[in-house]
Amino acid sequence: MTLMKESFHGALPPPSEVAKANMDSTREKEEAGLQSVSRTGAVVPRKRAVGRLVMHSMAMFGREFCYAVEAAFVTPVLLSVGLPKNLYSLVWLISPVLGFVLQPVVGSASDNCTCSWGRRRPYILGLGIIMLLGMALYLNGDVMISAFIGERDKQRTWAIVVTMLGVVLFDFAADFIDGPIKAYLFDVCSHQDKEKGLHYHALFTGLGGALGYLTGAVDWGQTVLGYSLISEFQVIFFISALVFIICLTVHLRSIPEVPLLYENEETKFLLEVTESYKYSSIEEEIKNDYLKSTCTEIKAAAEPGKCAVTSCTEDQRRMTLKSLLKTLLSMPSHYRYLCVSHLFGWMAFLSNMLFFTDFMGQVVYQGSPYAPHNSTLYLTYKAGVEMGCWGLCINAISSSVYSYVQKILLPYIGLKGLYFIGYLLFGLSTGLIGLFPNVYATLALCSLFGVMSSTLYTVPFQLIAEYHREEEILKLQNGEQAVEQGRGKGIDCAALTCMVQLAQIILGVGLGLLVIVAGSVVTVISASTVALIGCCFVAFCVRYVE
Repeated sequence: MTLMKESFHGALPPPSEVAKANMDSTREKEEAGLQSVSRTGAVVPRKRAVGRLVMHSMAMFGREFCYAVEAAFVTPVLLSVGLPKNLYSLVWLISPVLGFVLQPVVGSASDNCTCSWGRRRPYILGLGIIMLLGMALYLNGDVMISAFIGERDKQRTWAIVVTMLGVVLFDFAADFIDGPIKAYLFDVCSHQDKEKGLHYHALFTGLGGALGYLTGAVDWGQTVLGYSLISEFQVIFFISALVFIICLTVHLRSIPEVPLLYENEETKFLLEVTESYKYSSIEEEIKNDYLKSTCTEIKAAAEPGKCAVTSCTEDQRRMTLKSLLKTLLSMPSHYRYLCVSHLFGWMAFLSNMLFFTDFMGQVVYQGSPYAPHNSTLYLTYKAGVEMGCWGLCINAISSSVYSYVQKILLPYIGLKGLYFIGYLLFGLSTGLIGLFPNVYATLALCSLFGVMSSTLYTVPFQLIAEYHREEEILKLQNGEQAVEQGRGKGIDCAALTCMVQLAQIILGVGLGLLVIVAGSVVTVISASTVALIGCCFVAFCVRYVE
């Protein structure tokens, strides 16, 4: 038996009576806040302490730390297991293709998740476990296969398969996890705290990347851990896994989520309990006897063993790919323009970062990766690659510093100014590096890469928050309930994150061929060109909320 929306609301007492039943005069402010929530249908998150926002940002620290380790070690690992050159592009294309197809599905699923633990955290935990599994496979695959297979030819084949699988799983989960983390932040924070949270995300992203690159630069073979474990790759895995597990645990315990409860496809209920920083299921937290008895009556009226408020069929919860695509295509034009600008930004940023160490070795240092390993040309190339790693470390540190500078500049130049400056400085710096390849000038200009990195991690998501805030205000003005209907924050963050995967696909297909034809210098020139085009798009096409 299905309980109708009208009968459910009719069965409950007015919100003001529910509030008065369990609150004394010393909690009048909280009572008024709860009444506002009940009257409009929108849950207004409390102001979060700085410590909570820092805890929430630790996931970005751990993710970027592992990303930096991958950037430093994945090529040596693939070379050490004997991966053929013609399979390199396959390794880098599988993950973004999967991410581009599945990211909106996961975003939509998290929008509609009814888990009592929250909507986003179950997905963040699952993706974190996949990251650890992928990292374990690509850093330890060779050792694992050697323990089970004795025949040398089979060892090599299976080591390549396992290592490739590990790289794909890690990249897939590490790219995916960003969307649920951002949506989690938007769900549990007020508008002001969302801005603070995004800046802390950028800060800890830069710090995690810097420490990850420094970890890769240490010769762990001469340390106690190096002597205790079989190889340097196992030491790196141990450190990276430990850092990520600690960061993920802190993140998941940072800010509890309000569980999403369904009445049916058209109505969603959000419950925020009045005790500070305590959220749980409706069964545990509703203290009013009348509400308890009402919920009991609802259960009795529903199918045996189910509550009609919280139960829904699998067909109702499952969004097909067709309906998902329809939802994405129905996004307002300003969301689509923001996605396009984000695509330009990531195409420019990745085309520079993916080939930067190779550019330093071949163009700046004039070395060759194809020369004999004991030759001067190869050793020169290797020195350039090491210097390129220091350049990436400078980029990560400057990204952290600029995340604080953004907070200072925001009141003066707004989001439009921050977005424009990020693209402009990156376009100019990569253009100058391509035209005048000098070691010291290149390292100095690497600091401007961090401006772009911090911009990509903060400004587009701040605009998403602004758009949703504007929509909620319009709904309230029109007398509608300010709950997510159809397209929520999760799918919007996922659509934005999809642009990272799309950029990787475009670069994997096109830029590799250009590098083969024209050399690594084409990467920084391409990055500069795309960034400056994106700069114009940001200035004239992206919509900014006044």
